[in-house]
Parts: sequence; structure tokens; C-alpha cells
Amino acid sequence: MNIIDELEWRGAIYQQTDETGLRELINKEAISLYCGIDPTGDSMHIGHLIPFMILCRFQNYGHKPIIVVGGATGTIGDPSGKKEERKLQSIEQINQNVASLRAQLEKIFDFTGASAAIMVNNYDWTKDLSILDFLRDYGKNFNVNTMLAKDIVASRLEIGISFTEFAYQILQAMDYNYLYEHHHCKLQIGGSDQWGNITAGLDLIRKKQGENAKAFGLTIPLLTKADGTKFGKTEGGAIWLDPEKTTPYEFYQFWINTDDRDVIRYLKYFTFLSQTEIAELSIQVEKEPHLRAAQKALASEMTEFIHGKNALKQAIKISQALFSGDVKSLTASEIEQGFKEVPTFEAADEDALLVDFLVELGIEPSKRQSREDIANGAIYLNGERTQNLEKVVKATDRIENKFIIIRRGKKKYFLIKF
Repeated sequence: MNIIDELEWRGAIYQQTDETGLRELINKEAISLYCGIDPTGDSMHIGHLIPFMILCRFQNYGHKPIIVVGGATGTIGDPSGKKEERKLQSIEQINQNVASLRAQLEKIFDFTGASAAIMVNNYDWTKDLSILDFLRDYGKNFNVNTMLAKDIVASRLEIGISFTEFAYQILQAMDYNYLYEHHHCKLQIGGSDQWGNITAGLDLIRKKQGENAKAFGLTIPLLTKADGTKFGKTEGGAIWLDPEKTTPYEFYQFWINTDDRDVIRYLKYFTFLSQTEIAELSIQVEKEPHLRAAQKALASEMTEFIHGKNALKQAIKISQALFSGDVKSLTASEIEQGFKEVPTFEAADEDALLVDFLVELGIEPSKRQSREDIANGAIYLNGERTQNLEKVVKATDRIENKFIIIRRGKKKYFLIKF
């Protein structure tokens, strides 16, 4: 199957500058193509994965990915999708972000072999460019009327846009021209909001390299959830690739909680499962949705892809322990992942009667209620039902001498730290 055919089946193509020309090119030769990311933060989130998954698919077909980490463009900020000016960051902070993003991207792409990916920083080819050279060599090639007509700029005209962000598309066009000239890059891919920046790059290439220069652009549809909300956002915020910001367990849970209406689409977008495998999972969604086989496949594929096999095993173990109530089997590090969002209390390093312990921590409102819940079997200590009113909570009850997990009723958990 041609890579373009696969992308179309996966619903991953929104616009192409020249579909016929691109098909002919990739049928004849392996090409270099690129996608960029600005280091506005120290971690990618799952929204950033969408174009990079497409880049990975091209690599699997023998094409050579170029990842541009925008050390230069990141100092300005893309106006696309923004209602106000981006706050500028220091060069030091941007450099730290570049290093963090590089580490994450190195886990996603293969940097060995014939189609080895390369990673570049656009700061390297812009840092020595003077303002006069910029205006003479590049500014002269851009028509202000054309720039104003681009959606990314037009959407900001009513509220205003600085010259800094207005000039962003010139810098991105310079990237494409540089990569075309120095790395034989023939294709830029990006989200649907990048169409204006991509076409600006193609215009610059034709002006700089000649009208016969063969270069192409491809954009990916905006991904939304079935309920109309933005993909990748939760009540707790973005789903990050950094395990310190979003633990592998939380990452796994995000995918496993995917709506039935979205799961097949996400499997096509984000996993490398075959058409046959996804078709079988689609049938299971229709016939046995309660088994959530498609969600489990999606969560497993994505967690292993980003965090590795061990992190996936750990995430599944935590999920199973919480479902069964067998929390005593968890290690301290697994408890920190799985109970990150539950009410957490600090306890004194001393023995205490369970009845009093629950009241002092605020888990129970009174001793009467505490005794009643214990006697009725509503209190679980590290997953074990405790109905003894004389039970004393001791150091031996702690998991790795750090935690005790209290459960009240079926689902209400509390984490006690020592």
C-alpha cells in the first residue's frame, strides 16, 4: 500500500498542495520530509503526537524524517490558534526546553539505518543572520497583502498582532527553504492550522530555488472528540509525555477511558495496528462494547510506545489492583502513581486506634460515624476489610513504611503518608 493510501484510510489527511505530484514523487524515490515543534514548554503533550505519528509512518515506508526543534521560532511564538500574544521566554529557558523535547523525540523515532531520522534546531541557521540580511534576502520575497490573507494572521487582525508574531511565517518558510537546500527535504507536514505557514514556505522555495523546484505540503485534520471538545484535554489539564507531569498510569487511564465513538478513530490515528486488527476491534466495539477490547488495545499500544513495556506492565498492574481492591500488592512507587489524585493526608509516626485515626485525619466526621462504618464493614485498610473496633494502626500496617491506603465503601480512597 502507498503511504498516502494508508494515511487516507486512517483519516489523517486534510489538505495537500499537490496530491498527484506527491504520489508520483514517493512512488519513484524515498524522500526527506519534516515537521517542527517549538520549545514553548519542557514537554510535549499528546496533541503534539498527531503530526509526529504521521512522520513515523513515513519512516516505516522508508522515507527519512527530519524533526525541527524551533530554538529560533520558539523565541517568537506561532500566532496560530492564539487569541493573544505569547509570553516571550528567555533564551536559557528555551534551550532547556529544547533539550527536554529532544530526549522525548529520541524515544519516538529511529535514528539508525537507511531511513534514519535527524533532528535539527532552526536556531543554528538563523542566529548569525543580521536584520539587514533578513530584510534583503527574505523579507523582499514576501508580499504583505498575501501574508495578511493567511488564516493564521487574518484571525488575529481584529484584536491585533505584533510584527514579531506577524513575521513568524517568514521564519518558518526559511526553515523549509533551508531544509530543501541542505537536506533535500521535499515535504512539510503539520496540523490544519499550519497550512498558511506551509504554503509560505513553498512560495519561498520557488522564488529561491526556481519555479521547477519540487516541494509539497500536507496537513492533518483537527482532532476533536465525539462530544465536540478538544482532543487531549481533561479536567486536570493536558496529557503530557513527561512521566513526572502525567504518570504512565494516568497516561494509560486516559486512553482506556476513550469514548466508544472515538476509539476506532484513535486506533487509526495513533497506533501501528494493521487494517485487519483494527477492523476486528471495530466489530468488538459494536458487539461487546462492555469488554472495552479496543480501548485496552489503544491504551496498551500508546503506553508502551511512549513509556516502554515495563511502564505498561506497571500501569496495568495498578489498574487491576484498584479494580479488585488488592492494593496491598502495589509497591510504594506504584501507589504514588495510582493514588496521585486521591485525598492525601499526613499522619504522625505513632500507633493509633483506628476509630480515632479516621477522625483525626478527617476521613470520618465523628467517632460515632467511625465506629459505625468500621462495624458495618465499610472500612478497608490496605484493601482488607477491617471490622475490629479495637484495631490499632501500627507501623507494620504501612506499605514500605511509607503509605497506608484507606477505602471507605466501594470506591472512596484515601492515601495516608508517613
